[in-house]
Amino acid sequence: MDAIHNHPEPQVASSAVQIHPLSGISAQLVQDFILRENLAHHTTKVLAERNFGAKGSGLYGTFTVTHDISRFSKAPIFSAPGKSCRVFARFSGFTGEKGTADATRDLRGFALKFYTEQGNWDIAGSNLPVFAVKDPEKFPALILAQSRDATTNLKSVTALWDFWSLNPESLHYLLMLMSDRGNPRSYRFMHGYGNHTFSLVNDAAQRVWVKFHFRSEHGIRNLSEPELDETGVPNPDFFQEDLCHSLQSGHIPKWKMYIQVMTEDQAKSFRWNPFDATKVWFHDEFPLHEVGILEFSEMPNDYFNHVEQAVFSPANLIEGIGLSPDRLLQARLFTYGDAQRHRVGLNATQLHVNRCPFPGAGQQTAGSAECRNLEPEMLAEYSRSENEDDHYTQPGLFYSKALKGVDRDSLVQNIVNSMRQISGLRRAEIINRQLCHFFRANVELGMRIAAGLDVEIDAAMFTHGKESPAQ
Repeated sequence: MDAIHNHPEPQVASSAVQIHPLSGISAQLVQDFILRENLAHHTTKVLAERNFGAKGSGLYGTFTVTHDISRFSKAPIFSAPGKSCRVFARFSGFTGEKGTADATRDLRGFALKFYTEQGNWDIAGSNLPVFAVKDPEKFPALILAQSRDATTNLKSVTALWDFWSLNPESLHYLLMLMSDRGNPRSYRFMHGYGNHTFSLVNDAAQRVWVKFHFRSEHGIRNLSEPELDETGVPNPDFFQEDLCHSLQSGHIPKWKMYIQVMTEDQAKSFRWNPFDATKVWFHDEFPLHEVGILEFSEMPNDYFNHVEQAVFSPANLIEGIGLSPDRLLQARLFTYGDAQRHRVGLNATQLHVNRCPFPGAGQQTAGSAECRNLEPEMLAEYSRSENEDDHYTQPGLFYSKALKGVDRDSLVQNIVNSMRQISGLRRAEIINRQLCHFFRANVELGMRIAAGLDVEIDAAMFTHGKESPAQ
């Protein structure tokens, strides 16, 4: 034992290993540890790409109440003019991937997170007032039609028009998307919409149905098809650059918030299902009520931590704001949270951008008092509207009333250019089926598109009414 203990230590050059004075760990090991941590942080700082809305831009700002709507809602955020709160907004494309050019024809996501003393309130909307489907069962097929083909890994115009032609409820959305509204000049020059019908409840427990509108203070400006090609090809980050330049030059993006209000009695006598996401409420019947103004003056200092990891869900509510019997909205309550758990993790709501900054705020959810009384009987009552399958009146009015001459010309040309790319053995079938929908919405629209596609006209296409079982 003595021999062992008395054995001399090997001599090591002092420059080979340095011992940290406090931990006893060599400086080399510390450096190796730091290197590995930095490399791991770099290689793992990637999240799974969003299935839709993958490429986006984000801004922080303020929401300030300008008009009293306390008669409709007891939400403290609307308690009095001058009341304000911090807001985060994420704008995005819908079908594009992370590397997609900003300036492409696409739906634009318009998502807002209001940081209130009662918890966070989210609106996950878009720049069009309607959506492509009203039945959540059709949503996966909609995404599949706009995704890359499993065999070729290419996007297919044929698959997309096949979907449109088989789902006439999409016609209203389709006409808006194929008009110049599908090509906003930047995020600043487009309106935003909550898409769904929501509810507001006041102090007397009276409920009204509402739609949320966010109207750009900069006006609406769109890109024509030639401008789209000129802008998107040389600069794929055109929209992000526009937001950066606008803030640097002092042009703060602003939107005014409005609501349309429908009483429960009005909902029962409304011509269409008031909770159908493919329909609008006409402004002459349900005028806009101004609520407040959104002003965005702050670009996040770390895109990944704030924009990429931001999560939104229509299930995030506050007192005085609730849901509706909208079937698509009901489905989104689950799908958004499930996608976020998969993409960001179980603690996504604890990240800075998603966390309520007020300690002890009692976050309301879809199970709050404003939502629990949406019984199954109510859902069934509104789904039995006699005009449930009228997919043509509103699209026809959009073409004949909302669009002017040059806008109609642009719409027709955009549709013709796209449908000319339909290929395959079922090309004629898809085109003829879609033309039937155009004719039923508006005869002039159908005639012009048919002429552009060199299709001979069948008298059956002129029939306006519910689609046949074959469709």
